[in-house]
Amino acid sequence: METNGYKLADELNRIFDYLHRYPEVSWEEKGTSDYIQSLVSRYDCKVTRFDDCAGVVVEIGNGAPVIALRADMDALWQEVHGTFQANHSCGHDAHMTIALGVFLTMMENGIPETGTFRFIFQPAEEKGNGALKMVDKGVVDDVDFLYGMHLRPAEELSNGRFAPAIQHGAARFIKGTIQGEDAHGARPHLNANAIQVGSEFFQHLNNIQIDPRIPYSVKMTAFQAGGKSANIIPGSATFSLDLRAQNNDVMHQVNDKVEKIASMLGDYHQVAIQLETNADVAAAVLDDDALGMMDEAIVNQAGEASTAPMITTTGGDDFHFYTLKRPSLKATMLAIGCDLRPGLHHPEMTFDRSVIPTAVSILTDCLTRTAKTCSRREE
Repeated sequence: METNGYKLADELNRIFDYLHRYPEVSWEEKGTSDYIQSLVSRYDCKVTRFDDCAGVVVEIGNGAPVIALRADMDALWQEVHGTFQANHSCGHDAHMTIALGVFLTMMENGIPETGTFRFIFQPAEEKGNGALKMVDKGVVDDVDFLYGMHLRPAEELSNGRFAPAIQHGAARFIKGTIQGEDAHGARPHLNANAIQVGSEFFQHLNNIQIDPRIPYSVKMTAFQAGGKSANIIPGSATFSLDLRAQNNDVMHQVNDKVEKIASMLGDYHQVAIQLETNADVAAAVLDDDALGMMDEAIVNQAGEASTAPMITTTGGDDFHFYTLKRPSLKATMLAIGCDLRPGLHHPEMTFDRSVIPTAVSILTDCLTRTAKTCSRREE
């Protein structure tokens, strides 16, 4: 089967332009879902939507094995040129374009005779809980192989190179509150200054020490306290924490340290410090069979010189909840080198769009290769 994504280059550009022009934040991707449905509905395929959330599942082919390709849909909410807006600065517009390119290539070239191919357009990856919603919907219950993809920063992977796996780390986002009483600025002995408590919390985070051979980090990413009156010492505050670790065990250790800091400072200052986990993204659980299929597809479509080893990054992706919740799944993610600068989540992130057709070819090859290999094994 010819898998050259360049046949669709013009259409892929049009698709990307639309998705980039109309970003939607997590759980609000209805317009994006409508657009995807409008594109695929021109073909003979099964389309599934959901009453209580965004997302589209597209299915073609029949029989075993069931092979799925997942693309995340949501944009970030961030300040761009002084205005807060939805913004595709993580490459999800490219991921959707690539997945649609694989679908269109299969429809134009002919669906393989064996295998069911499922395209999962998933909401709310940036919230860390979109994959869990799709698991609850049962979209991977019968899936044998699951593939994903992610654009990589230039510092991780050079332009035009591809890696067969991304060893993502775990990520956890915590919302914290400090609850105390306000006091007059002339009477600092009557309360615990929430700003002081927060600054001590910040310092103790920097003092966390865990096995340095395994990457991890803890950052306070937001802190709000006080109001318009300069003569009031605030007793309450809210803050946000970003926890990262290369594996799930170290994440548990980091989280335990953070909870102990909160307990210690609350006891010392006699205030209530509450921590609430808003999102919890697991570290990658990769499969050698899936990784091997992806590696062969990269070599076949891009060449040996464009093939790189597995990427290890402390960034997280809720893709890995699929394998944690369904351990029988064989999964990996394609890493795409595309001269992405200045970095993921930068409001003015750019990348070389010319890699999109090659990524389409690689993933089309990977899906069809997986179906053929599994069929031969069953024989």
